[in-house]
Amino acid sequence: MNNIIVAKFGGSSLADSNQFNKVKSIALANEKRRYIVPSAPGKRYKEDHKITDLLYLCHAHVEQNIPFGDVFSVIENRFLELVEELDVTIDIKEYLKEIKTNIAQGASADYTASRGEYLNGLILANFLKYEFVDPVEIIFFNEKGIFDEERTQRAVSKKLLKIDKAVIPGFYGSMPNGDVRTFSRGGSDVTGSIIARGVNADLYENWTDVSGFLMADPRIVENPKNIKNITYRELRELSYMGATVLHEEAIFPVRKASIPINIKNTNSPDDEGTYIINDLSPASYAGSITGVAGKKDFTIITIEKSMMNIEQGYCRRILSVLEDNNVSFEHIPSGVDTVSLVIAQSQLDGKLERILKEIEIKCKPDSIDVHPDIALVAVVGIGMLRTIGISAKIFEALAKEDINVTMISQGSSEINIIVGVENSNFENAVRAIYNAFSK
Repeated sequence: MNNIIVAKFGGSSLADSNQFNKVKSIALANEKRRYIVPSAPGKRYKEDHKITDLLYLCHAHVEQNIPFGDVFSVIENRFLELVEELDVTIDIKEYLKEIKTNIAQGASADYTASRGEYLNGLILANFLKYEFVDPVEIIFFNEKGIFDEERTQRAVSKKLLKIDKAVIPGFYGSMPNGDVRTFSRGGSDVTGSIIARGVNADLYENWTDVSGFLMADPRIVENPKNIKNITYRELRELSYMGATVLHEEAIFPVRKASIPINIKNTNSPDDEGTYIINDLSPASYAGSITGVAGKKDFTIITIEKSMMNIEQGYCRRILSVLEDNNVSFEHIPSGVDTVSLVIAQSQLDGKLERILKEIEIKCKPDSIDVHPDIALVAVVGIGMLRTIGISAKIFEALAKEDINVTMISQGSSEINIIVGVENSNFENAVRAIYNAFSK
């Protein structure tokens, strides 16, 4: 045991001075919290703006030769107010001046967007009396902009294990030439995971504004139960289907080192939260599900052709049509003489008629049916493995609500079952399945 906890705090956790004080109390409450990873300031209230959004807007203004001073002044005022209220000894005006100059001179979108984390990191390090470590020194991307895992791992270990306590901003690192490179939005979660693996932490805490994962979306299900434990694989499935508490790529670095992740609430620090644990841990909740999540607006294209199963290369020709039109699919349920393509409608915008025509020409099907406005509902859980009756329970719950199922997909891993329903039945389907398993 290294007695090290890496704690990442999201934008809502660092939105204003009041939140900064909560973070300080949490960080100093446990000596093991040696490495802190901050996001840029988030919204303080519903109509407020995230700092990262404003920085992207500044960059867009410069690209279009539009003055960005008014937008940048909003950013300046946020940070000036923060420094004044926290009474930290940092000349934030000089940093802001340098950043504004660089943006005006055509700094990249990645550099511009990363400055929210950079400034927040400087302020938090001063506030906590921790050392500041700029991620450009320890998190690296290769010439193609792909994360360089091995080089980063060595650099993080070498640099941080010599430092007792440090603040490392999230979201960005550097290219081989030193230019700033960012992860995708929400990438501070990934940074925290990289740091946790690099220092071989005992635990990676991810502090946000919710007390962990819920079994279902609270906007759909009233007061859904909290998920106490979830495996990396279950998290991937639920995150992919829209359960967005943690950036789905954040699990990979810590998964390799079997480091658990604890999702915690900055505003309710005593709540247990959710532990994301190793896939190899035996499920102690056989016969139950972990969660239910989903997304709307898919189209199902069903192609029927007699003897399709013995015609070599048939599915390859179908998929080549999608590839030629730069369209990706979500699922491919199939039968002996049928294959269905489940595609997000956003992918098909203006392309559907062309794709159907090309399938007709290349594949000569007996028929093609198109079912738009379909929602996918994923039922996920290690506890479903080799448990008799799970599928029956799901479909019985849907039948009781008169919900017709247009598609069923289950992977060989048996930890998820995906059903397709009409968009209009989506919320009712989620509620019906949740209620069937939450009693």
